[in-house]
Amino acid sequence: MPEKEKLRIDKYLWAIRIFKTRTMATEACKAGRVKLDGQNIKAAHEVKVGEVYHISKGIERKVVKVTGLLENRTDAKTAVLFYEDQTPVEQRPGFQSMFHSPLLRRDRGAGRPTKRDRREIDDLQEGFFSKEEEDDE
Repeated sequence: MPEKEKLRIDKYLWAIRIFKTRTMATEACKAGRVKLDGQNIKAAHEVKVGEVYHISKGIERKVVKVTGLLENRTDAKTAVLFYEDQTPVEQRPGFQSMFHSPLLRRDRGAGRPTKRDRREIDDLQEGFFSKEEEDDE
């Protein structure tokens, strides 16, 4: 893969497949969700090999170390060669999903929950939210 000497951070994050589009990468930089040494960086920031970036993407947090400069978006197997994921295990989505409470959803058009449904929902939520209430007392 051809390596370029100067590369913008938004283009780099798009090329290594952190963001789906370059526009999304640019907006993340503008919103302060891409940081270098605790400082927000602009989308035009020049990427250098060895720098470590902290990226927030929704509830997901990533720590990425630059190992090479990738100018164009390629397949995922190739993109992985140009960065090192240093995200702590506790912050990875697979680890976090084990500890999140289940999403309680009702089918659209099902109407209000019956008294029986409400009791079942309360029983499901009991272990997740009651601990906070006990701490407050």
